[in-house]
Amino acid sequence: MDLRSKTWHNYSKSVYLSFMIKKYLTPDQAWQKIKHFCAYQERSHQETKDRLYGYGLSTKDVEVLLSKLIEEDYLNETRFATLFAGGHFRTKKWGRVKIAYELKQKRVSAYNIKAGLATIEEEAYEQTINKLVADKWEKCKGEVGYARQAKVMQYLVSRGFESGPVQAAITKIKAGLQ
Repeated sequence: MDLRSKTWHNYSKSVYLSFMIKKYLTPDQAWQKIKHFCAYQERSHQETKDRLYGYGLSTKDVEVLLSKLIEEDYLNETRFATLFAGGHFRTKKWGRVKIAYELKQKRVSAYNIKAGLATIEEEAYEQTINKLVADKWEKCKGEVGYARQAKVMQYLVSRGFESGPVQAAITKIKAGLQ
């Protein structure tokens, strides 16, 4: 197939133009869209602000709409951080380090990050570490000695768990096998 054929050329041009044409909204239109955006799931302030700027609004309009969203409780950063931390811990099995990093990437305040991480129960956190260590230990049966231990450690640290509790869980597993 010749890539310079007329049909290919027209297709790529239309795709290109669809990305280049930006739809600008009035503040009232943006208000309706952003209400649905925030009602669908919890959002950080930065995500919402970026979306509003994407609608082509001025800084003044963005600030007005953000304050209106906060007043009407569509936007709450503490609630976002709490739900983000709890959800990512339970579903994705992320540790506190990774959750805190992702919240910082979303420009959530340090106070709200701390509040979000505080909702993770210590007992559930330790149980998750123990289960992940046990599962990974079983998967690394081919490794011997410190190589197996290093792989398990690297895996859990990459998931955002602190090295101290992970090392303690590995020690328990090793002691249980001897």
